[in-house]
Amino acid sequence: MMRIAIGADHAGFKLKSKLEEWLRTPKGGAHQILDVGTGDDESVDYPDFAAAVGRAIVNKRVSKAVLLCGTGIGMAMAANKIKGVRAAVAWNPETAGLAAEHNDANVLCIPARFVTDKKAQDMIKIFLKTSFGGGRHLRRVKKIEALEK
Repeated sequence: MMRIAIGADHAGFKLKSKLEEWLRTPKGGAHQILDVGTGDDESVDYPDFAAAVGRAIVNKRVSKAVLLCGTGIGMAMAANKIKGVRAAVAWNPETAGLAAEHNDANVLCIPARFVTDKKAQDMIKIFLKTSFGGGRHLRRVKKIEALEK
């Protein structure tokens, strides 16, 4: 069990709600969830939720996070503006696992308009259970961190 932040814009709201409920159950890992919103499917600005999740990561209120928007791309772009956040868009479980293993991603961005509930669950499971591989990947992550300075 870990503490996870989750956030979405209007396009990701419905899937976020389902995933949040699932993550709290034993099947989903019985995680503690910090929901940063949005609370409905009315149009909102995704950078606000990416920033809230990013701040939760860098302030160590959570260890990992999930963001959802239509494509995942806008959320990733916004979240990656925050020093210490490594947000990655994944479209399937394999890319979610590689984001964690190779890139030490701490935020998984899901394209809510393009994945099923089950695929999103599988992506999150892999993302949360996959450890950073270190080794040659650590050198590359350190180069990403150097760009933040």
